Amino acid sequence: MLGGQEGLLSHLVELRDRLIRILIAIAIVFVPMAFFARELYSLLAAPLLHVLPAGGTMIATDVVGVFLVPMKVALVVSFLLVLPYVLYQIWAFVAPGLYAHEKKFAVPMLIASVLLFFMGMAFAYFAFFPMVFGFMAKFAPVGVAWMTDIEKYFSFVLTMFLAFGATFEVPVVVIVLVKMGLVSIEKLREWRPYVIVGAFVVGAIFTPPDVISQFMMAVPMWLLFELGIFLASFISRPVPVEPSSLANDVSDQ
Repeated sequence: MLGGQEGLLSHLVELRDRLIRILIAIAIVFVPMAFFARELYSLLAAPLLHVLPAGGTMIATDVVGVFLVPMKVALVVSFLLVLPYVLYQIWAFVAPGLYAHEKKFAVPMLIASVLLFFMGMAFAYFAFFPMVFGFMAKFAPVGVAWMTDIEKYFSFVLTMFLAFGATFEVPVVVIVLVKMGLVSIEKLREWRPYVIVGAFVVGAIFTPPDVISQFMMAVPMWLLFELGIFLASFISRPVPVEPSSLANDVSDQ
């Protein structure tokens, strides 16, 4: 009993140390990023600023918003830059408890998850935002000044980044489910109609209430689901039986 408590305590101490290392790494990167907070926010706001009508601008309704919001952007950028190190610390913590074949499978899945998440954010920034903001700008009533609070804009953009980043993780989720034996390829194909409907439901929940936004989230989610099925089919294929082994089994019978 005492040994178990000591083992749990040592794991908690290791977890604390790794969390401290992560926070220190984020702080180290945040310090230089803070000096470019204004430029980072301008870059984040570029998709909206490019489509604002003449006279349109962004506003800050909070007294300290002009300082805090750019700093929040700098903090998010710092975390994204440190993300590989964060994942390394998480991996170093959980790896000792994994089998060799689990480690061999987890490493590429971890790398793929990071790449897909960044791809989802890039899709939101370069495709989703220009399309949606352009659509909104065209439907702005005449005589109405379209001005957005910088805090609300930051919250909206961050939500979309997380939503599209999570959406692009669908292939990894499908592969992991198949690899763990929780679901078969055939069952996933049977679920296809429900997945398509669910993708549009998710798009309706997390995107603005217009058809274009919903399609731009639902369609990639469905296509990524199909990609996950395609890739998982290579993982779930049965191991071929050697002819010699099959002959030996027949002779034994």
